[in-house]
Amino acid sequence: MTPAMRTGPGPSSGTPAPARLLRAVGPPLSSLPLAAAVRGAVALATPLLVGVLTGWVVPSVIAAIGALWAVGQDGSDPYPSRVGRFVALGLSASLGLAGGELALRSGPSAVVTVCLVVAALVAGAIGLRGRIWSVAGMHLLLGVTIGGGIPVPGPWWQAPIALFAGVSFVLVLSSAPWLWRRHHIERAALRAVFRAASTALAAAGTPGTAETRRHLTDALDNAHQTMDRHLTSSRRQPPDARVEPLLRAFRLAVRLGEAVTTLQWEARPLPAVVSRAPLVMSARLLPVRKDGDVPVLPDFGPHSPGLHALAQLSVAADAERVDTALAAPASPRPTRQAHLRYAVLLALCVLAAQVCADLLHSPRAYWLPMTVAFVYKPDFGPVFRRALNRCVGTVVGAAAIGAVSMAVHGTYAFIGVVAFFGALMAVGVRHHYALATTGLTAVVFVLVDLLGDHRALYGARMLDTALAAALVLVVHFVAWPRSAVSRADSRTQAALAAAHRYQDLSPTVGPNRRHALRRAAYRQLADARRAAVHARREPVLRGAEPPDWERAITSAEELCDAVTARALHAAPGPAAQTTVTVASSDAM
Repeated sequence: MTPAMRTGPGPSSGTPAPARLLRAVGPPLSSLPLAAAVRGAVALATPLLVGVLTGWVVPSVIAAIGALWAVGQDGSDPYPSRVGRFVALGLSASLGLAGGELALRSGPSAVVTVCLVVAALVAGAIGLRGRIWSVAGMHLLLGVTIGGGIPVPGPWWQAPIALFAGVSFVLVLSSAPWLWRRHHIERAALRAVFRAASTALAAAGTPGTAETRRHLTDALDNAHQTMDRHLTSSRRQPPDARVEPLLRAFRLAVRLGEAVTTLQWEARPLPAVVSRAPLVMSARLLPVRKDGDVPVLPDFGPHSPGLHALAQLSVAADAERVDTALAAPASPRPTRQAHLRYAVLLALCVLAAQVCADLLHSPRAYWLPMTVAFVYKPDFGPVFRRALNRCVGTVVGAAAIGAVSMAVHGTYAFIGVVAFFGALMAVGVRHHYALATTGLTAVVFVLVDLLGDHRALYGARMLDTALAAALVLVVHFVAWPRSAVSRADSRTQAALAAAHRYQDLSPTVGPNRRHALRRAAYRQLADARRAAVHARREPVLRGAEPPDWERAITSAEELCDAVTARALHAAPGPAAQTTVTVASSDAM
C-alpha cells in the first residue's frame, strides 16, 4: 500500500448517517425528457385500449407488461444499440414467460421453484457480461417469475407472443425517429464535446479546471461510444457521405481534447475568444441549418504551443479529412469467479424469496422474486442504493395508485392513469430509480387488476418489497461484502496501467497511436472514478474503510495531463514530477 492508495476515511467519512442515507437515494430530478415521457404513455396505454376495444383484454395486458419492461430499458443511445437491447429483452422475456407458464401448468409448486432457480443461475451467469447480456438475463428471470406466478388463461404460447409484441411496439416507437433524424444522436453527442471543450477553456487557470476536464472526458467517452459503429465500419470500407462529416468532427474533437488539456495545464486564464473557438468549430463542422451563416473563425494567435494546436484545429475544421484511426477503449471485465459468485447468490436470493412466498401467503407468489430480480443488479450501481430506492418507489407508487383508485372509476379512466404513470416511469428511467419504481409499481397494480385480481394489496406489496430488498442485502453483504470494493480496485488498477502505458509510449509513437492511448487512459480513469463512487455508496464495516482510490485516480489524471501537454511541447518538466506519485501505485 502506497501513499497514493492509503487506506483511511474516504470522502464520506464524518458525514452524519441521515445525510448519507439521503445521498444514497440519489441525485435530484433535473430536465424533463418529454419525448421519452410521451413514448412511455403511448406504449402502455395503446395495448390496453386495443384490448378493451377488441375484447382481448388478457393478451393486451401481457403486451402492456412487455411494453412496461421495454420502457424501463428505453434510452437515448444510438438506434442500432436500442434495437439490439430490445430484441434481447423481448426474446429472453418471452422465453422466460413460456418456461414459467409451463412450470405453473405442470402442477407441483416445486417445479416453479426449480424453474426460478435455474433462470436465476442463467441470469447471474450472463448478467455481468455487458449491457445487452445483463438486460437479457434480468428479463429472462422476470419472465419466469411472471409466468410462474400469475395464471394466464389460453394456450401457453399466446402470452409469450403478446409479450414480445409489446416489446416490439416500444422498439418501433423508440427507433422510428431514425427514419427522419438519421444521425441526430451522433450529432448531439459531438456538439456536447465542443460545448464541454468551450467550458473547459473558460475555466483554465481557475479552481474548476479539473472538474471541467472530467466533464470533457465524459463527453468524449459518450461521443466515442456513440460513434464506435461508424468508426469500426470506416476502417473496413469508405464511409457514407452523410457519415464522413461526423467522423471528421469526432476526430477533430479528439485532437481538441488534447489541445484543451494542454491549455488547462498551462494554468493561466485565457481570453474569451479562445473559449469560443470550440463553439465556432462545432458550428462549422455540425451546422444546425445548411443555409445558415458560416461563423468566422477567431484569430487568437499562437501565443503558446497549446494555442498553436488550437489554431491548427480551427484551420483543420475546413479540411476535407483528418485521418485518426481510433478504437473504442475497453474496460476491464469481471472475472469468471465474479460471474459464478453472482449467479449463485442471485439464485440463492430467488430461492429464499420463493420459500418466503410459500411460507407466508399467496399474494407474495411473484412479487418477492420479481423484486429480487430488479434489485440485485450490482452492474447497474450500488446494491444498497438500488434496494433503498426500490422500497421508497414502491411505497410512493402503492400509496399513489391507492389514492387514485378511490377517485377514479371506469376502465378508460384507469388506462389514462396507466399512461400518466408510464410517462412518469420513462422520466425516472433517465433521472432516478425511485421515480421509475414509483411509475412501475402503480402500473403493475392496474395491470394485475385488469387481469382479474381485484384484491387491495397495497400494504402487502410494501412489505413484500422490503422483505425482498432485505433478503438481497443480507445475502449480498454477508457472502460478497467487498464486491464493489473489488470492482473499484480492478478498475483503478487498469486505469493506472493505462496511464503508465500512455506515459511510456507517447514519446515514441505517432499522433494516431498517441490519441488512442490518451483516449484509453482517460476513459479508464473515468470508469475507475465512477466505480469508486459506487463503492463509497455501499455500507462498510466499521474499521474496514476502503482505499483512497480518488487520490490515485487524481494523480493519474494529472500524469496524463502532463504527458498530453508534453506531447505538444507545453510542459516538459511537470510530467516527470507527477510520474513519481503515480508510478509507485503499482505496489497497491
